[in-house]
Amino acid sequence: MSENPSMETPHRYPLIFNPRARSQRGGKVLHFLRDYANRFAVYATNHAGEARELAAKFASQGEPVVIAAGGDGTLNEVVSGLAGTNTVLGLLPAGTMNVFAREMGIPFDSLTKAFEIVEKNHQVEVDIFEANGAPFIQMAGVGFDAMVIEETTWELKKALGPLAYLAAGMKVLGEQPPKMTITCDNGRTEHGVALLAGNGALYGGQFKFFPKADNQDGLLDVLVYKEAGHKLILDSIGGLALGRPEFTKSVSYFQTNAMTIEIDRQVPVEVDGELIGRFSQVRFKETSSRLRVIAPSNPTPKLAETLMNMLQWHK
Repeated sequence: MSENPSMETPHRYPLIFNPRARSQRGGKVLHFLRDYANRFAVYATNHAGEARELAAKFASQGEPVVIAAGGDGTLNEVVSGLAGTNTVLGLLPAGTMNVFAREMGIPFDSLTKAFEIVEKNHQVEVDIFEANGAPFIQMAGVGFDAMVIEETTWELKKALGPLAYLAAGMKVLGEQPPKMTITCDNGRTEHGVALLAGNGALYGGQFKFFPKADNQDGLLDVLVYKEAGHKLILDSIGGLALGRPEFTKSVSYFQTNAMTIEIDRQVPVEVDGELIGRFSQVRFKETSSRLRVIAPSNPTPKLAETLMNMLQWHK
């Protein structure tokens, strides 16, 4: 009896996820995977760096698509493993913030809808930048925001939830701020106490923190904060609320393809929300390759952008 081609088992996507990730509340990933057990070859990670190793292994074996199921930490590792290869990234957002998924217009509140996007296989190419050799796809921070991440322990997050970041931020505000000199490859020089670099427009959620950013233009959008203390907090909140961080003279906003930051002491640095270490010099530049990502062909407008357009219309 000849086999019916229509009954062939579809190719299983290699799917990488971290079963210990605290952001995967309620076991929603596991429940989804049970419902779609015939569509994935599931690889649960056991230690830091394993997602990167697995992604690189699958790419070397010629897998056309690798799926990252998790939050921004898992995504960052998978991106690191796929950088410089021909393998395409698929996303099943299961984290707390899912910033890159929001950036790309991928449904972040439904794994089923996100998988429908994967199945449609519409691909786009995005830039990959690096900070001291650590690749990132969405954003990076030097100084204040990385210091807050460093101070926000798991125990603090368990006890206080989102307020843990506020508590850590208040502690960091009491410290002597670092002094930074930022030198762009085009000759521009800036001085400040903290820096954020965006490959995409979003930072920390759904707010458009870098309004001019385009992750396909080969440029980083950079915010340099010139004053520390409560002024830095007010500038950050104002940038989130107004969607234009250049609203104050104490913040510089510019674009560059590469830059070097010299700091008067070692400070923490984060990429895509993950700490990569402490440095007194940080080199930002675009990597030699781009990454292909499966994304909607017609993404829905970001909430913050929609609200801003409504406010502008009513003015």
